[in-house]
Amino acid sequence: MGTQKVTVPLVFAITIAAIGSFQFGYNTGVINAPETIIKDFINYTMEEKLENPPTTVFLTTLWSLSVAIFSIGGMIGSFSVGLFVNRFGRRNSMLIVNLLAITGGCLMGFCKIAESVEMLVLGRLVIGLFCGLCTGFVPMYIGEIAPTALRGAFGTLNQLGIVIGILVAQIFGLKVILGTEDLWPVLLGFTILPALLQSAALPFCPESPRFLLINRKEEENAKKILQRLWGTQDVAQDIQEMKEESARMAQEKKVTLLELFRVRSYQQPLMISIMLQLSQQLSGINAVFYYSTGIFQDAGVKEPIYATIGAGVVNTIFTVVSLFLVEKAGRRTLHMIGLGGMATCSILMTVSLLLKDAYKWMSFVCIGAILVFVAFFEIGPGPIPWFIVAELFSQGPRPAAMAVAGCSNWTSNFLVGLLFPSAAFYLGAYVFIIFTGFLVIFLVFTFFKVPETRGRTFEEITRAFEGQAQGANRAEKGPIVEMNNIQPVKETDTNV
Repeated sequence: MGTQKVTVPLVFAITIAAIGSFQFGYNTGVINAPETIIKDFINYTMEEKLENPPTTVFLTTLWSLSVAIFSIGGMIGSFSVGLFVNRFGRRNSMLIVNLLAITGGCLMGFCKIAESVEMLVLGRLVIGLFCGLCTGFVPMYIGEIAPTALRGAFGTLNQLGIVIGILVAQIFGLKVILGTEDLWPVLLGFTILPALLQSAALPFCPESPRFLLINRKEEENAKKILQRLWGTQDVAQDIQEMKEESARMAQEKKVTLLELFRVRSYQQPLMISIMLQLSQQLSGINAVFYYSTGIFQDAGVKEPIYATIGAGVVNTIFTVVSLFLVEKAGRRTLHMIGLGGMATCSILMTVSLLLKDAYKWMSFVCIGAILVFVAFFEIGPGPIPWFIVAELFSQGPRPAAMAVAGCSNWTSNFLVGLLFPSAAFYLGAYVFIIFTGFLVIFLVFTFFKVPETRGRTFEEITRAFEGQAQGANRAEKGPIVEMNNIQPVKETDTNV
């Protein structure tokens, strides 16, 4: 493979793709800051439309629907990834679905002028569909255009886009910027601008060379794109690997969602993919942000929103740290370090929350535990589940696998959002013990089941899982060939 360079075309293509991740992060965080103002808008609008004043329960239900329907849209969108990428390609799919972002942004941006709560709810549903699709498109595209030795580092840029989006939403949501009674529709409609920017830039990005060669049989075109993206003429080995994968695909029937669960060689990577996605959502990260404002207030922080933004900055910084570590330490190691660190911090948070009324300084211990918890999340469970799914599957089953993994992430996110407030009400600070239990389970699972994919080609990873499946077929309880015994491809120098 020779010496690999980080070229301008490669950085440009990945940066433009990561705008989709930014959109996901922005639309996840944007609804929190203007919560009170939007509730007042719902109250006022419904009073105008209904003969009798709306009840508190009805208004709370409408607000909850406005928040939760984003996740429902995400579930539907993530499950539809395969419908787009196999038909239109990876790049063109990202381009097409920006129509959803623009539509959703317009519905939310003009809902106040139209005095329509329905437009707000529908806009959140449409933008959820868009974000669900992006959570499949972006990691897949980045994983397929990045060189093997840099796949993890560039894959982390997907998570970096998400956390920057959340941070920008928090900052824009401040009362001194867009979090006001007059400007909150602009805050929600802002999502149109990144969609227009990405739509203008995507035609200058190449299609995934793996898609062109394996799905479209355009070998010469794929070779030229690889040479331009990687800054080297020596891509023969990678082209050969894709051709072998294409030949294998031609012998297999199309991989459907049902086939993904039936075929033994897909079952283990699929289980790993789902468990890693669950480890992200059931880690307690959303619960920490839910509690953070109150904890910062108790510690004497006069403007807790700025402290929450500070946690968002920590989020971003440690995602960048992960970017540099993932190709040195490996995916599996970083994920275990992240889970272990989060489990320790969640125990510390439980203890400090229980003792903060008796000991004032315990509030500061809790703040420290929150910031370190967030840091450990971004080292492992934050970025790794998104891009490792694309590494565990070959070209044929990859879209279906991304759909299942993405849907499991969105579904668990929805359930945590639905059930956490009740759990927090009944359990108080002890709610973090539940998350500690989950973190320990995921840590043990990662240690025994998750392979290290650093430095391995897609073909090597696929063959390893096939070898395990064949071994299992020969002896249901016999020894299984561990992928971690496979030697990775020779490390290469990376020049910027």
